[in-house]
Amino acid sequence: MSESHSSRRGFLKQAALSGAALVGAPAILERRYRLFAWSSAEYSDRAIRLMKESTVIDMLCILTLDFEKQARWFARPDTYPDSETAKWRASGVTAMHPAIGMGGPNAHYETLAFLAGWNGFIASRSDFTRVDSVDDFDKAKRAGQVGVILGLQNSEHFRTPNDVAMFHGLGQRVSQLTYNARNMIGNGSTERRDEGISDFGVAVIGKMNEVGMALDVSHCGDRTSFEAFEISKKPVLITHSNVRALAGGHPRCKPDDVIQQVKKYGSVMGITGVRMFVKADEPTTVEDYLNHIDYVVRLTGPEHVGVGSDIDLDGYDDMPPEQNRRLRAGYKSSYAFRDKIDIEGIDHPRRMYDVAEGLIRRKYSDDQIRGMLGGNFKRVLGKIWNVPAPATPPRD
Repeated sequence: MSESHSSRRGFLKQAALSGAALVGAPAILERRYRLFAWSSAEYSDRAIRLMKESTVIDMLCILTLDFEKQARWFARPDTYPDSETAKWRASGVTAMHPAIGMGGPNAHYETLAFLAGWNGFIASRSDFTRVDSVDDFDKAKRAGQVGVILGLQNSEHFRTPNDVAMFHGLGQRVSQLTYNARNMIGNGSTERRDEGISDFGVAVIGKMNEVGMALDVSHCGDRTSFEAFEISKKPVLITHSNVRALAGGHPRCKPDDVIQQVKKYGSVMGITGVRMFVKADEPTTVEDYLNHIDYVVRLTGPEHVGVGSDIDLDGYDDMPPEQNRRLRAGYKSSYAFRDKIDIEGIDHPRRMYDVAEGLIRRKYSDDQIRGMLGGNFKRVLGKIWNVPAPATPPRD
């Protein structure tokens, strides 16, 4: 072999090895940036770009877990601090769904007050806007506003099926059929028995389909969840729940046969970072959270997965201690609270950037990540909310 041929082969071999190194180590070569003054975390070019390109929807994220503070802000919207608005804008979230559980004998009145509080707050603020239709997501993103999808984590405020239209008129666009307990519609996830959907529930679901209000079964019992998919003429959402098989059998998570309905009926399931819904023991990490996304993707496909954090921007563990204690006291022992409720790494205002980075680590494509960050929920909400206008009667 000639010296020149040997040198050429050596050069080609070295070039091939260098190319392999480039392909195999993108994290080393891709530039990373520190985005937030309050954190030393750095994010990749790709994650930052995807967040900018995406309609980012958190299908369970509330204004604040300090409900006493929220009441003061609703009473005086002008006292809402600029620092809070800055956190929302830095979060990259286009729209949030700030639903809470509302039940009991005064549910109708309390829900009216809740929606009035939100409507008054939004009307008084230029940095928030109500999302009534799928076009409003794009409007909010262009304007740099925080979109608010009004919803409830219970449907006890519907005294009759006709109440659905009234609450839709007040801006409600999502309603979870039950919270954790039984109501007139169906059963919650921690009830002793699950009897499924009642006749009243069938009528309520029909009216929700008619007016274009999304059904949510995140907290519902298994049979109630399964039947809701079968009864509804439109996709049924799971805005914030996880995989029971990965969470030690936790009742608030969904079994495989319910998750499979998400694919069958063209819906979306939002994954939550609540610690005891992610893993039954420690350590519980961001990677365990991402395992739930991978599991649902294997059952349904990436177009049926989204995010429903189930916290505010700062998380449960930053709640005032007395409010945290009262929160825990309101649930059955089957909820299995641990010392911490949040998961480090996705318990802060920038968490959707961390979710994007995690999805990159798990080798999802750009289109798949954009869908999981919010595009999938946007697509399905467009189908649910779209109600054809009534036909105009012909003129004589």
